[in-house]
Amino acid sequence: MEFKIFKKSLPLLIFFAVFSAISLTVYYHLLKVDKHLKIYNPIDVNPRLVDDSMVHIQNNHTVADFKLINQNGETITNNDYKDKIYIADFFFTRCQTICIAMAYNMGELQEYYKEDNDIMFLSHSVTPVIDSVSVLREYADRKGVIDGKWNVTTGPKKHIYELARKSYFAVLDEGNGDESDFIHTEQFVLVDKVRRIRGYYDGTEKEDMEKLKNDIVLLKEEYASE
Repeated sequence: MEFKIFKKSLPLLIFFAVFSAISLTVYYHLLKVDKHLKIYNPIDVNPRLVDDSMVHIQNNHTVADFKLINQNGETITNNDYKDKIYIADFFFTRCQTICIAMAYNMGELQEYYKEDNDIMFLSHSVTPVIDSVSVLREYADRKGVIDGKWNVTTGPKKHIYELARKSYFAVLDEGNGDESDFIHTEQFVLVDKVRRIRGYYDGTEKEDMEKLKNDIVLLKEEYASE
């Protein structure tokens, strides 16, 4: 009698076993999907941060090619960041407000990732005429910048301001990078190995620095699974 009951129940047991296996697979897949960081395109960003010519773009946005000069007078381009994850920000050496906390937090991140060759840092001066190579060198020494890991850069003002507004979407105010134009932002921008934006963080807030570290873990897991 017991064998007959078991025999009748066998198809049902098999069904539940298969159903459970499929459910667990789907659930695991959904968890993995949730762990992927968002890829930011112009349409995903506060419209006030995006140039009018770009607000409609829904995909494939990447940081534009750039050419800057670092604290050692070396030319730095996007090729120096090829296949690297990097954190970008905008600062100026004479800033006595948000830049102080930003530089401290960037320095802490640099120390945290000092031995990680996948991670680099890129700071753009928003007063490039004032922030000459010699000024940047002195600033880099004061802030503990590691050459080859963190580039603090100057360059043509229009180029830097266009990067801020059309590549990184880091500033609210409009302008064209002329002599009277000035931007000031606390944003740290996380950029992946193919120059896509993967996160925005308040560079003055410790909590955001922890979130940034966690997001980098997710980003590295994403690359490891490819």
